[in-house]
Amino acid sequence: MRVSVKVVSWLALICMLLASQLPCRLMAAEAMPRLDFAGSVTWLGQVPILVAVEKGFFKDEGVDVNVQVILSSSDRIRAVTSGAVAFSNLGRSTVISEMARGNDSFFYFANVDDSPGSEGCWARAGFRSFSDLKGRKIAANTSAEVTMDGLLERAGMNMQDVQFVNLSPNEMALALGRGDVDAACVWQPLLDNLKKAAPDGALLGTDADTETYKRFGTMSSPDILIVSRKLVEEHPDQARRLATAILRGADYVIENPEAAAAAVAHLFRQPPEVVLAGIKSFKYYGSKGWREHMDKHTEQMQFLSLWLHRNKKISSAPDVKQWKNTSFVPE
Repeated sequence: MRVSVKVVSWLALICMLLASQLPCRLMAAEAMPRLDFAGSVTWLGQVPILVAVEKGFFKDEGVDVNVQVILSSSDRIRAVTSGAVAFSNLGRSTVISEMARGNDSFFYFANVDDSPGSEGCWARAGFRSFSDLKGRKIAANTSAEVTMDGLLERAGMNMQDVQFVNLSPNEMALALGRGDVDAACVWQPLLDNLKKAAPDGALLGTDADTETYKRFGTMSSPDILIVSRKLVEEHPDQARRLATAILRGADYVIENPEAAAAAVAHLFRQPPEVVLAGIKSFKYYGSKGWREHMDKHTEQMQFLSLWLHRNKKISSAPDVKQWKNTSFVPE
């Protein structure tokens, strides 16, 4: 078959155009920065960020975010400090402890989840109040210890009035069921496990009954979002893209809880209806009034900083505002 010179010329031109566009597309793909997230898939506070990943909100902003599942808050903050991830959402007691050690590798910039009332203390049969537990063993850990202290204070007691046992949250139900401890304080869904272990017991109170809640409307130690200081200082535009997508994710959860549950249920390895029930027990905060919301959380963090120092959990009480940076968060 004979092919005319004119056809060959057109084919050559088309090939040249395709060849010139391919490197451009590859360069565009390579230009999207990789900014990974350290999070948990056992705590529904992470839902806004996970939704932003699953719904493509980060990619819409031109950043590539993958989830690195890291269950421990202390391990998450180490991942941010080392540069293994760009940002994380974690318990603020751990964040304040790192501040007290002088770790200046991160900023905190937002709070997108809270769940007052989801952390509480459950006693086995025969104990109906904290006064019944004077001199007895009570287990708690991390933020739940703050809740326990607040509930003791409400009952006119303090930590010296009980035998405190620092126990892993996953061990509490077994210890309570065996009678190794007389009460335990923990968060949901582990609090439900305590009730199953001692079904004839009693709920002594939750974090919604403490001074922290009365003053700030929060649980004892809510999550806080942190981001690499280096990223903010060297690439504020990328930090802004992260914040934009995160707030969009939180707004989506608030406005579309059913769709949000369906999007992330596979990450939690639960049916969407189970995740939806959990989402409905949380409070999520997005772009609406975020600045005033963060002012309140900064006050709460300073309150918690002083509590941790007073109870000898940290060597000094840091001025948490030195780690606050919201300059890149969209108005």
